[in-house]
This record gives sequence, C-alpha cells and structure tokens, in this order.
Amino acid sequence: MILEKLEDAHKFKLWKSNLIANGLKINKVDEHYTRRRYNGEVLFSLLMLDAETPEGDKIPPICFLKGEVVCVLICLINKETREKFLLLVKQRRIAEGGFTYEHPAGMVDGTKTPLEIAVQEVREETGLEISESQLMDLMDGKRGFPATGTSDEAIYLYACEIEMTAEEIAAMNNKEMGTDYEFERITTHVVPFVEGHRMINNTNALLLDYMYLTKVGDFETLKVLS
Repeated sequence: MILEKLEDAHKFKLWKSNLIANGLKINKVDEHYTRRRYNGEVLFSLLMLDAETPEGDKIPPICFLKGEVVCVLICLINKETREKFLLLVKQRRIAEGGFTYEHPAGMVDGTKTPLEIAVQEVREETGLEISESQLMDLMDGKRGFPATGTSDEAIYLYACEIEMTAEEIAAMNNKEMGTDYEFERITTHVVPFVEGHRMINNTNALLLDYMYLTKVGDFETLKVLS
C-alpha cells in the first residue's frame, strides 16, 4: 500500500490554496500527526501553522485538517397521510463514546463531487438509492464551517424528499448498514420528524432540520420544533 504524502492530499492542497487566496503568508506547516484510511489516503492530520494575515498578525496556529464533508437529510413522506419521517443513522461517536442519531454523512475526496459523495453515502449508510437531481442544496453551493477556530472542516448540506407507502417506510427501519473497511456499525432508524429532531445531538444535523423545513415552507412543523 502506498501512503499518500500530506502535501499531495486533496484536502491539504484545498486548505492551503484557500489560505493563500485569502492573503495569508505561509511561513511553515508542521505535520504533527496524520491518520490515513485503509487505502493509504490522508484522513485527518494535526498541523501547526506559522502564517501571517494580510493585516500583519499571526493567525492562531493549530489546525485539525479534515477537509470537506456532506450531510444529507432524508425525509420520507407517507403517500397517503403526508406524514413526514426522518431516516436517521445510529452509531457510536468518539465525542462521548455513546450512540448518536444523525443524518447520513461522509467525507469528500478529490475524485468525486460533493453531490456524488452525498448519493454514495446515502446508499452506503441507509441502502436507499437516490440521484443527484433529487437533492436540494440548502447552502446554494456554499460551504459552512462548524469550527472555524481550530479546523478546516467545511460542510455541504443537502435534503431529499421521497414519497413512500407506509410499508416501504417501515422497511427502511432497523437496517444494519455501514462498510467493514471503515469499521462502521450503523443501524437505520425511521422516526416521525419531530421525534427524530429531538433525538439528534449533532448541531449540524439540527441546523439541517431547520434549513430543510424553511426551504420547503413547512412552517407548521417548524413551529413545533421551536
């Protein structure tokens, strides 16, 4: 297996090019630790940056290099009753070690677009086949930054509405998903929208719920969340 060099990684080159485009003078980048994926690709990296802003200041030096990610809200709509359900994924996360309920999500590499990754992650984590044309871009092509002070992580937020029968919706619940090579142990959970919203403790996912409801004009459900 060939280990990808940090300077050759898509996420590193993207991060560095954005710093330069915004006028920073980079004096030095020290690689303190890098974790790689099963195929040798750079997954995460802890960096110390010596750089100056256009105003002549030193920028805070620590950066947790993660790159771009996608998060996709899947709303299943009962064809007869019009009731909305969230299709969530349950898995353990390192933040607390406990189970979390989240929307399907994944990291963007240099070989596929964010939309392509969104379709792929929904398939891998839920078994649901969707197309790029079904995705609503809730950021209008822009990226959001969950932790601007310590990380380059940039997130694309999407949503998808799918009409199903009650039986089809039920069949999406409690499916064992995930990929062995990524050590993923994921279980799908289909829950009424408001109930699902209250199960989520990921702030990006909570924001995604609000953005989706605003986008589609579902102010009645939005009112209940508030």
